[in-house]
Amino acid sequence: MSLIDTVPAVRGRLTAGAPLAPLVWFKSGGGAEWLFEPKDVDDLSRFLTELDPSVPVMGLGLGSNLIVRDGGVRGVVVRLGKAFAKVESAGRSTLRCGGGASGILVSSTARDAGIGGLEFLRSIPGTVGGFVRMNGGAYGREVKDILVDCKLVLRDGRQVTVGLADLGYTYRHSELPEGSIVVGATFRGYPEDSDRIQAEMDRIAAEREASQPLRSRTGGSTFKNPAGTKAWKLIDAAGCRGLIVGGAQVSEKHCNFLLNLGEARSADIEALGEEVRRRVREHSGVTLEWEIQRVGVERG
Repeated sequence: MSLIDTVPAVRGRLTAGAPLAPLVWFKSGGGAEWLFEPKDVDDLSRFLTELDPSVPVMGLGLGSNLIVRDGGVRGVVVRLGKAFAKVESAGRSTLRCGGGASGILVSSTARDAGIGGLEFLRSIPGTVGGFVRMNGGAYGREVKDILVDCKLVLRDGRQVTVGLADLGYTYRHSELPEGSIVVGATFRGYPEDSDRIQAEMDRIAAEREASQPLRSRTGGSTFKNPAGTKAWKLIDAAGCRGLIVGGAQVSEKHCNFLLNLGEARSADIEALGEEVRRRVREHSGVTLEWEIQRVGVERG
């Protein structure tokens, strides 16, 4: 049953019953009741202002850290396109980035501008909106180490700028308001030689290629690292490397990654993750926390 009787007029693209599987890395799951790709910030702001306040709204980036359940997502999924993917220098060591810009674009632009400290974004397979919301990080750095502020469109359509101190960042978590969309962010690094930046980006890329199943249907790191250890070590010790449920498998290359072997349902992937959590808890007493976001409804 639809949650939306009427939808506001838009200048961007608004699609009913849009498949989401092609837009997420796992290539599984149901569709969105509505998928909205706004033309610009004002289009998004106006749409949210006029949309029934009871309708849930969710942002979607590159879909790399996401399980969309097989019953799909109710309400509106907002996906930021090219208009939100711009990155520009805003000073000697600062970049202003659109919420739809990829980590690769941000780090490459920083390199060209001679701004160091943002190289780790090269390794985060997502967009600015996603890794600002999740305090994304890798190789010893997190978004909280480089963020100055971010621009949001709140669920009621208001446009606000929020500083780092007000985001409540902890490990892979922020306190961004429910239903808000990150449409931009300002990052600060430090002056650095572009060749040194490129060398660090190359090192990160080579390390990821050697250790992670990048060419598979996966969702990135599945579970948060518990204090003092690595999730993959606990998963391996519990005998889960290569474990299969339905069409989903724990990666043998890096066992904190789950794989869609080809025809997996999202239910298979989530069930595999829960079985891994159960086995790790039995073996080590540690309860792993999901890092991958799970959204939508299960198919009845």
